[in-house]
Amino acid sequence: MLSTQRLRTIAVIALPIIGGMMSQNVLNLIDIAMVGALGPAALAAVGMAGFLNFMAVGAITGLSAAVQATAARRFGENKHDETAIPLNGGLLIALCAGLPISVLLIMFAPNIFAALIDDPEVVKLGGEYWRWRLVGVVAIGMNFSFRGYWSGVNKTTIYLRTIIIMHLLNVPISYVLIFGKFGAPELGVAGAGIGTTASVIIGCGLYWLQAWRLARPNGFAAGIPPRESFVRMLKLAAPNSLQQFLFAAGFATLFWIIGQVGTNELAVANVLINIMLVAILPGIALGIAAASLAGQALGRREPDDAHRWGWDVSTVAAVSFAVVCSPMVLAPDLLLMGFLHTPELRDLGRLPLQLTGLGLVLDGIGLVLMNALLGAGAAGAVMRVAVGMQWLIFLPAAYVLGPVLGYGLLVIWFAMMAWRGLQAVTFIGLWQARKWQAIEV
Repeated sequence: MLSTQRLRTIAVIALPIIGGMMSQNVLNLIDIAMVGALGPAALAAVGMAGFLNFMAVGAITGLSAAVQATAARRFGENKHDETAIPLNGGLLIALCAGLPISVLLIMFAPNIFAALIDDPEVVKLGGEYWRWRLVGVVAIGMNFSFRGYWSGVNKTTIYLRTIIIMHLLNVPISYVLIFGKFGAPELGVAGAGIGTTASVIIGCGLYWLQAWRLARPNGFAAGIPPRESFVRMLKLAAPNSLQQFLFAAGFATLFWIIGQVGTNELAVANVLINIMLVAILPGIALGIAAASLAGQALGRREPDDAHRWGWDVSTVAAVSFAVVCSPMVLAPDLLLMGFLHTPELRDLGRLPLQLTGLGLVLDGIGLVLMNALLGAGAAGAVMRVAVGMQWLIFLPAAYVLGPVLGYGLLVIWFAMMAWRGLQAVTFIGLWQARKWQAIEV
């Protein structure tokens, strides 16, 4: 039975993360709504570029899980003066890895887009948008490291405060530059890219200031982790970074597959994915809470309590998803009409959106336990499951069902929800097996 005290502990960590992520994804939906006014080609371009950017930063966003797992373990061991040392390592890796990624991809962005999309207008618009997003790669990697640290030490309100400031700046900057308001040039989709990157860089600066003020007693800016700890952290970060990269690459591939079906289908898929990203926020945020709580319990040498935290947080996730996803099933047109401006596009998106709502309750439990496994240090097992099922099962099935057999968006979406459900069941099995309890972090 989930006690009031444990529910309160979950809420203290998860609610600020939910708030921050909700603002992030609501912002994404606002961007899509603004870009949607420019037409289906612009919408498809931003959707494809968004997942290409997700792929580009995937190699360093895995730092968040490594920093969180290590900081949470030190927190549980009552070594508070060492909790920020992993953060220092994460920031260094973000700089050393993120800078060359940013420079190289800015150079080759148009060529990559042209290789994936046949529509010349989508290629032109997407390349412009993606180049501006790539300017912020290092800042994104650092922001994820900061999020991992604040989550690991139960100070997620700092994350919430910072990301809300970022988004309050992003919307007006993007609006002004997309539509050329108040004397600014009318830049279209490039304006959306500039606005998002500007807010990411400002947020990174705010994180540094707050860490300098609050985390110096915990080792911030006092040096990188010792060699053994740094290597262990890299071993945690590498599988998760590879998973994030391949997950994003998988969605970029999915967008390519759907693009073979048609530009309208690609535009609708962009909207559906972003609605889904808003809907899964409770699962991601609660998963981050589960990672911290399980890691802290393992640091206290209480593996049974760590196991219980995984299921307690999963219970909260199941209830949350049942509430959040009901409008997707019961009122899909109400959600779609703000982003898809013709009946034809809404007809394409209606049934896939309802399928998404039905499948997300199980998916939410899977997200919680996936993150709990990461918090326990089982990054390798998580990577093998997530990457294997996406690339060996789902993507081949999507290609055969869509471009080859011509079944269209609805059948591809059904295959995606089946993949997510199978993945969730596998993570449940891994959590119950408890092999993660023996992992040293």
